This record gives sequence, structure tokens and C-alpha cells, in this order.
Amino acid sequence: MNVKKTIALLLFCAALIGSKANAATVDTALTHSAAMNRDIKAVVVKPADYTASKKYPVLYLLHGFSGNYSDWIKKIPAITKLADTYHFIIVCPDGAFAGWYFDSPVNKDFMYETYVSTELVNYVDKHYSTIANRKGRAITGLSMGGHGAFFIAFKHQDTFGAAGSMSGVLDIRQFADSYGIEQLLGKYSESPEVWEKHCVLSLIYLIKPNALAITFDCGYDDVMYSGNQKMHEELLMRRIPHDYTVRPGGHSWEYWGNSITYQSLFFSRYFNGEK
Repeated sequence: MNVKKTIALLLFCAALIGSKANAATVDTALTHSAAMNRDIKAVVVKPADYTASKKYPVLYLLHGFSGNYSDWIKKIPAITKLADTYHFIIVCPDGAFAGWYFDSPVNKDFMYETYVSTELVNYVDKHYSTIANRKGRAITGLSMGGHGAFFIAFKHQDTFGAAGSMSGVLDIRQFADSYGIEQLLGKYSESPEVWEKHCVLSLIYLIKPNALAITFDCGYDDVMYSGNQKMHEELLMRRIPHDYTVRPGGHSWEYWGNSITYQSLFFSRYFNGEK
């Protein structure tokens, strides 16, 4: 091998090593929920420039019905590039097959509001270099996770300063006999008041104008479209600022992979004080 080829090979190897060094790090964290008395996994994506000497904002990214903590990183691995581009940590918690991200009044094995809003946030702030206040935290998710993100953010505005939803199940009353919700809340016909307390559309009164940076979107062909339209109209009526987008598409990973790119920009602007 001549000198030129040797130098070229060394430069190529150096570039390859450098590219790997300048990539986001994906960890699987084992967290603990005292409320549910069990350990729960979460994916944590740290940006390429992560260092303990710097504080980073955190985006909590929730999965949908029948999914788990690994859904986002497996289905949309490009979220690592979003962490690099916008210099934030992404945390993907487990919300169970049908946990719905609220505290069930009938089954204490499902206390995912407490887990995400308190136990997981405390774990992340303790183990990673974070901006440990609402100005450094945002939460969003798809489908069941979209409802969960709004539900948690609306009720915990002291913890989260920004919230989003992608194809969110924003009116759970539409699905009283589906998706395992009645196992957590009881039958709608028997306890409508319980369902009202756990439905995002019924909790808009908790939001004060400009108190929470809000973004959400839904595909026009999505079965969740009507619930999202209702949310948009209610927010307009109450004069609560928000970003709402309707795009072509349905309830699919192709749609959510596109959606998260726009929402990441929204949250980055919030973290930078532009929202």
C-alpha cells in the first residue's frame, strides 16, 4: 500500500470514528415507580454534545395504545437526529399496553400519571444534566400518548411548560367500549363523571391563556380528527393560544414520523424562549 492510500485510509477511519462520536447516545434506563411498586423501562436519547457541565431541556415522548417504551426509537430512529439538531434530551417512557397515562381510580396497578409527571421526572433530573424546571420540560405523544401528554401537562403545569399531541385520542368518551379504557375507569354508563375527569376535552378549563405552550396536529383521514377539531374550537373559544395543524394522512407511523419533526422545532423554540 502506497503512502497516499495509507493516508486516505487513515483519514477515512478518523472521519468514521468522528461521526460515531458525534452521534446521539441511546440508553435504556430502568426506573422505579413506588406508586405501582415495580421497575419500568424508558429510552433516553442524549444529544451528541451532551456533557455533565451543561444543562439540557427534556422532551418526554409518549407511545400509543398497544405500544411500549421502545416504539419511538425502533419505528422512528431519526429522533436521535432531532436530539442532536435541537440539543435536547428525549425520554420515551413505558405507558403499558393500555395505561392511558392517568391514575386509575379502580386499578392501582395503573398509576401512570404519577409515574410520568413525578417519579420519572425526578429520576431523569437526578441522573441526567437537565434544566430541572417547567421551562426546560415539554411533553408530547401519539394517539393514546397524545391524550396522555395533554392530560399530564394540563394537570401539572408547574412541571411542564409545553405540551403537544399527534393524532391524540382527545375525546376518550368516543371510545367508551374500546382500547381498554373501561378497565381503568369503569363503564362510562355507570360512571360518566369519572370519565369526564379523565377526558382532556373536559380539562381545558385548567389552562390559562399563555400559561402553556401548546401544539397539536392530526391527519384529515384519521378517526381522531373530530376530537382534535373539538379541542381546537374549544381553545379558540377560550382564547388560548395554540398551534394546530391538519395534514393529509391517517393513524400511521409515516404520519407521526413527519409530525415529530415539526413539533420538535416548536419545542426547541419554546426552550429558547421564542414561544
